[in-house]
Formats: sequence, structure tokens, C-alpha cells
Amino acid sequence: MNDKERLTKEKWKRGVSGRWAGKLILGLLAVGLCCLIGAAVGLPRTAVLQIQSVFAQTSDRMRKHRKPLAAYRAASSPEKEEAASQPLKSGTCILANRQFTNLRPDDVTKPVYDRRTLEERMAGNLPLEFPPISFYTEKKVAYLTFDDGPDRVNTPKILDILEEYGVPATFYVLGCRAEQNPDVLQRIFHAGHAVGNHSFNHDYEALYASTNEFLWQIIHTEEIIRDILGVRPLIVRAPGGTAEHFTQDYWRMMETHGYAVHDWNVCTNDSTGERPDAARQLAYVTEQIGRPLKDDAAIVLMHCVEDKEETVKALPKIIELLKAEGYTFGVVSPMTPQPY
Repeated sequence: MNDKERLTKEKWKRGVSGRWAGKLILGLLAVGLCCLIGAAVGLPRTAVLQIQSVFAQTSDRMRKHRKPLAAYRAASSPEKEEAASQPLKSGTCILANRQFTNLRPDDVTKPVYDRRTLEERMAGNLPLEFPPISFYTEKKVAYLTFDDGPDRVNTPKILDILEEYGVPATFYVLGCRAEQNPDVLQRIFHAGHAVGNHSFNHDYEALYASTNEFLWQIIHTEEIIRDILGVRPLIVRAPGGTAEHFTQDYWRMMETHGYAVHDWNVCTNDSTGERPDAARQLAYVTEQIGRPLKDDAAIVLMHCVEDKEETVKALPKIIELLKAEGYTFGVVSPMTPQPY
């Protein structure tokens, strides 16, 4: 290793550790500031108290997650870190402004991100909640969504197919898998697909034990994503969907903290016990898009992890079917209409 390479590596190491040290300090400061800031920006007191409670757990729980963070660092490299820090190509996505006032349905193919975390928004006296937003309803749009990744087996295969067909998609990622596969997450991002938040570990028992636990997993995951990509997503998918798990408290929490939550209205059933083959998955999609869909929006649920080879096989036929039915393709954003 020459002197230049050694200096680059040391700079990268200091940068990674420094960022996480900074997060711990910022989390502790946020506990003391959040009530004052919340009053200044007019946040509901319940939202302020919830953020305060969650941030109070941050430093202790970050220490407990040092093993996954070490795995992320081992999987990355100074070269990958440098690639991830490159400026975004102009026009490839929408970066939310300070007041969220630029979230308009101008282009259904552009992902939406925020450079600021919740902590940073509170520290900067900025709003957390979206203003009234118009939904995109101009054309028939298919939103291909893939949950539970990224992995190193089937996610790259899916990305190859999407590239071949020139189709954008949305990947709802788990924080634990993002740490393990940062280079795959970077590939998703730089290809122009949308990255969404799917919690840290998909543990139903933990996530739905309390709204605080759910919010902590969302915050922890977005911090991981922001470390890898430089931005955080504003879209969330609840593991298992909201129908069986969300009470009004969960919906209210996500709204007041500035997250857009979407379920789906078309499903390949690739995560059910049936384990349908590619032909059966295509049949499910054919049947479901044959009925009227709200706002002509087909939000298609699929998965992109190690045991989803049949989903990979089905994907080209699903894309061809949707094209034949007159759908264009978009990515999920806060401007995407709800599926029901």
C-alpha cells in the first residue's frame, strides 16, 4: 500500500467513526432541545415527546448495534465510500427543500429524498410534517416494489432485468441488510430506482409492540441509508402491511414525523406459504390488474431476497404484461396515491 492509499484509508476510517460519534452527540443534544424547538415550529406535543423518547434511546442502542456497523465497514472500502459521496446527477431525483414545498407530482419516475435526518430538521428548526401534497393521477402507472433486500443473490438479477427493460422500481430495504450489502444499495440508488425504508430487522413482535419501537427502527434505518447514500428516504412500507398491524396511533405517528406509508394493491404472493412459481405469479398479477384499481395505480408487491428465484423468472413477463395493458412505470414517492 503506497502513502496515498494509506492516507485515503485513514481518512475514510476517521470519517466513518466521526460521523457515528457525531450522531451520538447530536442525539443527546436533541433530547434537551426538542421540546423547545417543537414549540417553536408548532409540532404537536405528542410528536415532540415521542421524538424525545426515541432520541433518548439512540446512543445506548447505537452501541448495541456495533457488530452490524462493523460488518458495514468491512463490506465497504474507501473506493466505495468515495463513489457513494459523488454528487447526484442533475434531475435524477427530487431532494426535498427545507420546507418540503418542492414535493409536486411533476415526474412519476423521480425518487424523492431528504438530505436532512429528523434530528437535523429539529436542530435546524425545520418542519417534519409534509404540507398538503397533490398525488400523481394523470396516467396509468405501475409501481414495481421489492421488499426485504438488498441481498447479493437476487437483487442484482432484478436490477439487471430492470436495466434491460428500462423500467424504474422501488426497493423497500431493511437496515440490517443495507449494512451488509452497501454496494448493492448504492447500485439501486445510482441506477435511479427509489429506496424506501422497511424497518431495521422486520421483527413483527418488536415493531408492533409500541409506536416508539417502530419509530426507532425507522430512524435507525434511515441513518444507515443516509450514511451509505448521503440522503434518506421519505417513503416507508410497514413489514406485513398496515392492515393487520397499524392502529390510528401508528398512522398519526408516521404523518407527524414526515413519512409517506404505502401498502400495495397487486401482489405476486411470492412471500406466502404457497411459494408460487413464475407462471402462477404472473397469473396473480393478470387477475388483479383486470379489476379497476384506484387512481389507475398498480402498486405491485414482490420480494428480492435469496429464495425468490421464481420472482426473478416472473419479472420480465410481469413487465411485458403491464406494458401491454397500457401502464407506464414509476417509483413510489410522497406524491404516489394510496392503493385503496
